[in-house]
Amino acid sequence: MRDIESVRIAIDEAAEHFGRIDVVVANAGLSSMLPMESLDPEGFERVIDANLNGVWRTFRAALPRDSRGYLLAVSSMAAFVHSPLNGPYTASKAGVWALCDSTRLEVRHLGVDVGSAHPTFFKTPMMDAVHEDPAGRKLWGDNASGLWAMIPIDDVVEAVVDGIERRSAMIVAPKRNALAARILGLIRPLVDRIGFPGDTVPEAIRLASSPQRTERETGVDTLAR
Repeated sequence: MRDIESVRIAIDEAAEHFGRIDVVVANAGLSSMLPMESLDPEGFERVIDANLNGVWRTFRAALPRDSRGYLLAVSSMAAFVHSPLNGPYTASKAGVWALCDSTRLEVRHLGVDVGSAHPTFFKTPMMDAVHEDPAGRKLWGDNASGLWAMIPIDDVVEAVVDGIERRSAMIVAPKRNALAARILGLIRPLVDRIGFPGDTVPEAIRLASSPQRTERETGVDTLAR
């Protein structure tokens, strides 16, 4: 997803093999868990390039097509819940949501539908790395219920498949988060108090800034949701 020619070749080959393109899913991502003051420009740009620019490259390579297909980008609940130490990731996922919504308006007259998927936490190599990181455990692992509860990957797959079949503009997993996804902007102060209580954020920043932190912990370059 980081090279448009490679993406274009893959989509062209798929179209030739199957006769047409019915569904395109853009699903890859990087994360970097560092506070703003510690994140170097290259690290920020790498996350944005993979997560946001990668979706643009995929959609750009898929359009135009003769078939009235469906474009889906896997975003995240992070598009709505903007957590600390995760600025590039949350910015990129919010950007993916906006890009999908804008593209949807551009191509709907062609019979093409566009959607974004917003799963909450589920088991991936990236989430495993987050929970192995002291800062990640402080923010999410020690509070892995309620707002940060993990869901089975089967629930995510079921929601995505159902969304593809319906050609949905927004897919949220679990479904109970759907309303929250739309009104989080109105209840952000409440999310701040419940999701990151007390000294959670300062302590996580201290852990993230520790010189003993490993390279694996400071940047999680792993395919993810």
